[in-house]
Amino acid sequence: MFNTLLESKAKRQKSTSGTVFSVIAHVVIITGAVYATAHAGIKNKKEKVEKLNFVQVKKAPEPPKPKPQEQLVAPPPPKGFQTLAAPVNIPDVIPSVDLTKKVTDEADFTGKGVQGGVANGKEGGHATDQPYFDFQVEKQAAALPGNPAPRYPDMLQTAGIAGQVIAQFVIDTTGKVDMSTFKVIKSDNDLFTEAVKAILPRCKFLPAEVGGRHVKELVETPYVFNMKS
Repeated sequence: MFNTLLESKAKRQKSTSGTVFSVIAHVVIITGAVYATAHAGIKNKKEKVEKLNFVQVKKAPEPPKPKPQEQLVAPPPPKGFQTLAAPVNIPDVIPSVDLTKKVTDEADFTGKGVQGGVANGKEGGHATDQPYFDFQVEKQAAALPGNPAPRYPDMLQTAGIAGQVIAQFVIDTTGKVDMSTFKVIKSDNDLFTEAVKAILPRCKFLPAEVGGRHVKELVETPYVFNMKS
C-alpha cells in the first residue's frame, strides 16, 4: 500500500499578475459602461428638452376717448329786477295762453339791484362771453330787413315736397350768426337744412341787449318751405 496519495490532476498555480490584470480589466469595463450609460442619459435629456421662446405681446393701445362736445351754458343772472315794456301794437283780441313759458315772478320787478337781473340771481352774474337765453335778455335779437331767404331746393320743389327746418344758433354781439354753434332741432329733409345753412352767414341781426349793452343770444328760428313761398 502506498502511504502517499498522488493527485490525478495537478493544481495549477494561480499567477498574481494575472489576477491583477483581470481586476483592472473588469474595472475598466465597468467604468466604461457606467460612463457610456450616464452620457447616453444626458444626451437623451438634451434631445427631449425643447427650447421655448417667450414673446411678450404688446397690448393694443386704447382708442382715444372722444372729447365731450362743448355745450352752451347760460350765465347766471345777477340779482336785480326786470322792466316791462309796453307793446308797440296793441292787440284787439285776447292772445292765447302759452303754458310753456316761464311764469312771471313778481319778485323780479321790485326795482332793486341790477336792471335785467332777477330776484334770486347771483352776485357777479352775466358772464360777458356766454350766450343768453331769450328770457334772460332785456331786448331779444331781431333780424334786419333785407336778409336773404333760403332757396327752395329744385328737386324738392319739382316734386312738390314741402317741409320745415328749426335751426338753433348763437347771434353774437355784432349781430352775426356764429356758425360753429349751428344745430338742427328739426328738419324734414337734408336739402332744406343745407339751404338754411347756406344763407345764415349772410344774415344780419340786431344783437340782444342786457343792461344797455350787446350780448350773445341763443335763438331758435323756424324756416318754412312750401309751394306758396
